[in-house]
Amino acid sequence: MRRLVVTTLFAVAVLSAAVPSAAQTSGEQAPRTSESEVRGLERLTPEERAQAEKNLEKWRQLSPEQRHRALENYQHWKTLTPGERQAARQNLQRLRNMPPGERARIMEDFQRWNSLSEDRKRELEAAHERFQKLPPERQQQLQRRFQRYQAMNPEQRERFEKNAERWRQMTPEQRQHLREQVRQRRPHDRPGARPGEPRPEGEQPGAEGHGPGPRGPRPPR
Repeated sequence: MRRLVVTTLFAVAVLSAAVPSAAQTSGEQAPRTSESEVRGLERLTPEERAQAEKNLEKWRQLSPEQRHRALENYQHWKTLTPGERQAARQNLQRLRNMPPGERARIMEDFQRWNSLSEDRKRELEAAHERFQKLPPERQQQLQRRFQRYQAMNPEQRERFEKNAERWRQMTPEQRQHLREQVRQRRPHDRPGARPGEPRPEGEQPGAEGHGPGPRGPRPPR
């Protein structure tokens, strides 16, 4: 019951704050949700009530654009199954338990994801589905390539992304030709090459076999 009241309280906050833009432009004040307008608030524990009031205050401080996104997220949340909601809560808890640096990196990836076009998102989601179906050994190989990508400095990443974009624009025949060139130019095949010598331009990690490695942020889960 208490969980239902908290969910209802959030819904009331969302709906009561979503006033028409015409009212705002005419100088009318947006309606504010007071405690007397929220049924069931008195049945919450002090901790739950404090969290509910904190969420209400956060909502009032959002910009119109942020409120619009929050409404969309809430509508999406209502479409999730109980299992999907539980998984989302577990992922959120794992995120909170991460070291600050790793958490910041994930949030950066999420922001990059939000900036992508819908076509690009669908492309990456399809790639993620294919990745999940790969054998464990192949998954580990691709994960190592992704880790190398994460270790690059901004200049290296920019060059890598340009190479990746060229790869995406190639025909299958051009890609096969590039693979053959890469195999011929491997360090152990070049006279005088030393172990660990940087690869030539265009032979970045991941270029062989399945394209130039990472192609963008992974879909958030």
